[in-house]
Amino acid sequence: MKSPNTFSILFWINASRAINNEAEIYARVTVDQKRVNISLKRKVKVDQWDVSKKRVKGNSTSAKQINQYLDQAYTQLFQIYQDFKFKEVLITAQLIKASYTGNDEKSKTLLNLIDYHSKKIENTLAKGSIRNFGVTVGYLKKFLDKVKKTNDVYLKQLDFKFLCDFEMYLSSYWPVGHPRAMSQNTVMKHIQRLRKMVTLAYHMEWTHKDPFVRWKPVYEHKQREFLSENELSNMENFEFPIDRLDRVRDLFVFSCYTGISYVDIMNLTANNIVMGIDGCNWIMTKRQKTNTPVNVPLLNKAEELINKYKNHPITEVTGSLLPIITNEKLNQYLKEVAFYCGIKKNLTFHMARHTFATTVTLSNGVPIETVSKLLGHTKIATTQIYAKVIERKVSDDMEILKVKLNLKSSDKTFESNVG
Repeated sequence: MKSPNTFSILFWINASRAINNEAEIYARVTVDQKRVNISLKRKVKVDQWDVSKKRVKGNSTSAKQINQYLDQAYTQLFQIYQDFKFKEVLITAQLIKASYTGNDEKSKTLLNLIDYHSKKIENTLAKGSIRNFGVTVGYLKKFLDKVKKTNDVYLKQLDFKFLCDFEMYLSSYWPVGHPRAMSQNTVMKHIQRLRKMVTLAYHMEWTHKDPFVRWKPVYEHKQREFLSENELSNMENFEFPIDRLDRVRDLFVFSCYTGISYVDIMNLTANNIVMGIDGCNWIMTKRQKTNTPVNVPLLNKAEELINKYKNHPITEVTGSLLPIITNEKLNQYLKEVAFYCGIKKNLTFHMARHTFATTVTLSNGVPIETVSKLLGHTKIATTQIYAKVIERKVSDDMEILKVKLNLKSSDKTFESNVG
């Protein structure tokens, strides 16, 4: 049988450290003969302290206020002890002090959560994801400063209104150097990251309410642009007058025939070329974003580009499979590539990945499960976004269905006539 705790509270002053005859008042909490001292942030004249009663002497207004404060402190400390006893937790004097001074988990703040979450993800998420969380945290701190007029809030203060206010702040915020305010989808991404942090706090019982229970994200559904077969062919065969544009085109086309993203292409070396189970060359790597394995059989065009840069001076120096270039410069030069090739779309490098998913694979009958695997998607629902935009594939599939139905109808007519 578990023995009951011994528990006591007494007030005392530290007369040995009195300044100008004023000493600080402390509460001494003792649990099972282990004690802690808690500063009550109040001072009293040494000669006005009643050592036997543990209270301030006299009936002055000041004495009554301090004694009333001590009574409240006693009640609060005793209630904390009773609450822990009811929950059947291991009670210590230090635990009671932490709860009283606001250092327990019930008093965690948003910045406490941000710090904990940052440490949690520093070795588990990709650099890009960590950077994105950092951007969201920056906006949260600006929001607290500009809108809430504070530098931190308790987690228990996070409610539905807090989310609405944060959304309004982001929707009207104009990032420096950007041509316009944040888009609706960008706003939702920032709130989604906040949601992940708050959900973590909820699961760790740092907060007992989830402000996102009634929250419904609203995204703008945008058509994902990709190059048509004709546009891709024009780009492949165009002869550029400038070498840098030729290299940029090659990187883009390589992504169109492999589905590999910019950052993963920049990380490729000759070691990533491996003979597959079919005896042909494959690219075997991992997505930096999700650490998901990506194994792509090399199509002829992709293999041609690898051979083109096999002994190129640029790749000889860097040791990379293809020329290295920053993402910013790459997307900047792609605007020139689009101009030369007569492409009216807003050409970005990520559009190559969309082109692989649509024009190169799905439109040519590659099953969506295979495309999802090639792209390194962790959910097939992500790949299905591409399938929705391929009208030609829908048309081709319906034509096949029409032929099958017509054949069945003809067979039935033939059987009827024979009968």
